This record gives sequence, C-alpha cells and structure tokens, in this order.
Amino acid sequence: MSNKKELKSKAIKNVARNDTDTGSPEVQISILTEKITNLSEHLKINKKDLHSTRGLLQMVADRRRLTKYLKRKNPEAWEKLSKKLNLKK
Repeated sequence: MSNKKELKSKAIKNVARNDTDTGSPEVQISILTEKITNLSEHLKINKKDLHSTRGLLQMVADRRRLTKYLKRKNPEAWEKLSKKLNLKK
C-alpha cells in the first residue's frame, strides 16, 4: 500500500504548482499517467483481464479530457506537461 502512496506523491511533487497543490489539472494528468502506466504493465501479463481493460480505457479518456481542457485554458502549461510526461500532442 505504501508503494502506491509513494508513486502518487512522486507524481504530485513532479508537477505541482505549490506544496499544497493536489487538484490542478497538471497533477490530475500526472496521477492518471502513472496509473495508466502501471495498469498497462499489468495487462501485458494478464491479457484476459477485461474489467481492468475497461478501467484503463476510462482512465485514458479522463486524461484526454483533462489535457484538452488544459490545452484550451493554459497552452504553456500544457506544453511543459506534455514534454515532462512524454505525452503525444
């Protein structure tokens, strides 16, 4: 359990605007990216896990929605974040 907390706190610390920032779009995208990476590794091993596949697709859709919002509201922040997290444009 502490492993998940450490990964989440690392993802937050990487892109947070300040020390108490936990809900900005940048932080949410970073957390989702970390979850997507971990779940895709799980699905490489467990190909028939359809429930997790559905969850992965939902997370990807959520991240896409957040990135579109960030790109529309703050293009400079979106550019920095996409470079930092290696996201496609």
